[in-house]
Amino acid sequence: MAARIVQLTRNAMQSGKARAGQWVLEFESARPKTPDPLTGWAGGAETQTQVRLSFATLEEAQAYAAKNGIAAHVVPAPQPKLKLQAYADNFR
Repeated sequence: MAARIVQLTRNAMQSGKARAGQWVLEFESARPKTPDPLTGWAGGAETQTQVRLSFATLEEAQAYAAKNGIAAHVVPAPQPKLKLQAYADNFR
């Protein structure tokens, strides 16, 4: 059973910072998703991929994975891309 640990970032569509900075442990799928013959939706028989566990710190998430024998790897958060420009640049 493999999992990844990621840090939540602030949602770009909202100004609040409610759960930004929390760490989430997500289980990875061992099998590829297959399309459903009736609806065409992609899905699988694994329910572990639906489980998301939240932790306050990275150390808590790693300790939980180690205690339960889960092979987890940490995915670094992407660096924010800032585009600084002046209002006058809109008229060039």
